Amino acid sequence: MKKISLSLVAVAALSTVLFAGGDIDPVDPIVEAPVASESGLELSANVALTSNYVWRGMTQTDNSPAIQGGFDLGYKGLYVGVWGSNVEFGSTYDESMELDVYAGYAGELAGIGFDIGVIEYAYPNNTDALNFAEAYFGLSKGFGDFEMGAKYYAAIDVPSGADKLDYWQVDTSYALPMDFGISASYGDYEDTGSNYIVSLSKAFDKFEVSIAYTDFDADSGSADDQDHIIGTISASF
Repeated sequence: MKKISLSLVAVAALSTVLFAGGDIDPVDPIVEAPVASESGLELSANVALTSNYVWRGMTQTDNSPAIQGGFDLGYKGLYVGVWGSNVEFGSTYDESMELDVYAGYAGELAGIGFDIGVIEYAYPNNTDALNFAEAYFGLSKGFGDFEMGAKYYAAIDVPSGADKLDYWQVDTSYALPMDFGISASYGDYEDTGSNYIVSLSKAFDKFEVSIAYTDFDADSGSADDQDHIIGTISASF
C-alpha cells in the first residue's frame, strides 16, 4: 500500500475507503461497525473485492483485482489493527501479499477529530527489500453531511539505501440522500508524484458499492503517469 488507505482508501479511524481499493485513504484501514463488550473493547472487521488495488494513485496489483480485509480492536480511542491484500509488482519482486499492521489513538478536541499512529507495510516474501513504516497524524471536521480532513505520513523506517519520502493528503466527503455518498481526495508523495481520486458510493446496510476515478501525475523520471476506474464491493461487521 496503505489503511490505514483507506482499496478506496483504507486509514484507521477516519479515513478509509477508504479508504478499500484506493486512496480515500484503499491503504488506509477504517474502523467501522464496532462491537462493544462489557470491558469497553470494540472489535470490527472489513472485507472488500476491488477491480484494482490503487494506493496513492499507483496500482499495486498490475491493474488486476484484489481481495482485501482486516480486523480492528479499539479501547477508549486507542486502536490496533491488521489489514491484508494480494499484490503484484511484476517480475522484479517475488511478492504476492501485503500485510499492514497499525496502532494509534483517535479522538476529538474542541470539535476537531484527530488521529495519530504508526503503520508498518509488510510484504512477507520480501522482508528486507520492500517493508517500510510511517508515522501519521490527521485532523478532520464535520459540518452536517459534509466532512473534510487532512493527513500527513512521515516515513520512519525504509529499506537500506531507500529515501525516506513523506506523503500528505486532503480529502472531503458529502452524504447524499438514499445512502449515497461522494468523496474526493488529493495527495502528494514526495519526489514521486501527486494523485487525486473521486468516488461515488452507495450503502446497503453493512455493504457498500463504490466506483472511483483516480489519476497519478508522476514527477519527472520517478514513475509513470497512471489513471484508473475502480469498482469496489465492501462490507463491515
